[in-house]
Amino acid sequence: MTFEWPLALGLVLLGPLVVGFYLWMLRRRRRFAVRYASLSLIRDAVPGRSQWRRRVPFALMILAITMLAIAAARPQAVAAVPISRTTIILALDVSRSMCSTDVAPNRLAVAQEVARTFVADQPTGTRIGIVAFSGGAQLLVPPTTDRKALVAGIDGLQTGRGTAVGTALLRSVDAIAGINPNVARTDVDLKVTAGSALPPGAYQPDIVVLLTDGATNQGVAPLKAAQQAVDRRLRVYAIGFGTTTPATLSCSREQLGSDVFGNQFGGGGRPGVDGPPRGALRIDEQTLQAIADLTGGNYHRASDAQQLVEVFRNLPKDIVLQKQHVEISFAFAAAGGLLALAAVSLSLAWNRYS
Repeated sequence: MTFEWPLALGLVLLGPLVVGFYLWMLRRRRRFAVRYASLSLIRDAVPGRSQWRRRVPFALMILAITMLAIAAARPQAVAAVPISRTTIILALDVSRSMCSTDVAPNRLAVAQEVARTFVADQPTGTRIGIVAFSGGAQLLVPPTTDRKALVAGIDGLQTGRGTAVGTALLRSVDAIAGINPNVARTDVDLKVTAGSALPPGAYQPDIVVLLTDGATNQGVAPLKAAQQAVDRRLRVYAIGFGTTTPATLSCSREQLGSDVFGNQFGGGGRPGVDGPPRGALRIDEQTLQAIADLTGGNYHRASDAQQLVEVFRNLPKDIVLQKQHVEISFAFAAAGGLLALAAVSLSLAWNRYS
């Protein structure tokens, strides 16, 4: 136990001082008592009292003073507090096929809702970042514990054309590298720069959660990008979201976004007719499984909202016990107050004729 104001511990000496004063008063009382001609007359006049009834309230008051003196020094105890040391990058597909209504109201809306719930349920200390990708990839929210900023980023997701899974992986690795000094950026040659000193088979606590409903049609090859994660001991948990049933595409105005001229993109239509080609709605499960296998993660298939919730719920959490100083002065102050109250109450009840 440590103390924030150790000098205040000097108040503990009040207890011995009070005891000394009490003993001095008892001796003084005895000297004055011999002046009386007959002590038996005094004993007869005062109701009998046992010695312990007189001393218990006094002892309780001394303990109360000691407890309050310790509380004044603001004692702190070292407690083991569970805290997450994991950084999670949510790489979310926002290609136009996420407007598919095979999962009502549409895939993107469901993914947004599940992501919001996932953020809210994370333990204290978990840092989360958000990468959105379609034809390119952008780090929307750098890894943070600010839940409001994360929810705002999720709410602001807008769809675009194309799917670039490999580029999203590279952005995710770089986002982790920005806060984990043991992870090198993807533009660093690990043959020249030494990586983290992890034992064989061990991984960084940070992970990438990649959610997509389609297949890469532009950008870096996914498996080439996955090798960058492998070299840095980062696990990728891939999720293929959506059904194999063609459905109309329908996104809200907020989800559609606009081009560089401010013109809003269209979002409704039939797959293969006035929406994206039917092939764009097929999940490249083979590649996603390979990414998970290479990096030490897992691949999951989710066809509806409930399955997606379960996938997110089962993602790994690296929880450690971190020692923190917790102030416990309130406990000493409460004990001192209760002891003082007990001392006064017993004194009034037992020593009414003192």
